[in-house]
Amino acid sequence: MALAVLALAYFSYLSLAFSGTRCTWGQAQHGEVTDAQSDCYACHKKVTPKIAQDWNESKHGMLLVKCYVCHGLPDGKGAVPFSAKPDAKVACQRCHAPAIERMYTKFGVREGCNSCHGFHTNSLHHDAYAKSVSKQKAE
Repeated sequence: MALAVLALAYFSYLSLAFSGTRCTWGQAQHGEVTDAQSDCYACHKKVTPKIAQDWNESKHGMLLVKCYVCHGLPDGKGAVPFSAKPDAKVACQRCHAPAIERMYTKFGVREGCNSCHGFHTNSLHHDAYAKSVSKQKAE
């Protein structure tokens, strides 16, 4: 529990301190989202419990990045077209363009983000994440 609170505080700090690298809503605009539409987790934890749990434990889940940010709204409204399996090159690029550019520069073009980073399983407990936090603390 303490780790979750610490992680949430850490990511909240990062989102404020490094706002220049965050998703800019000017690029990914969404329409008004009702409470029923925004809480995908309530239904998905019953219908697709493994995917819902993976998201809930991921960085996106911890930061409450809702499903519609990547998948669009099921009713088709909003700037992001609905897709159960969105194109990672498009979906990830909306918010992670600077990081993707750094990764391509460092490692070259790969098959896509999911070849290294699971979409719903990008866990806070991932080894690479733990190493990056340790490195930041050492600096």
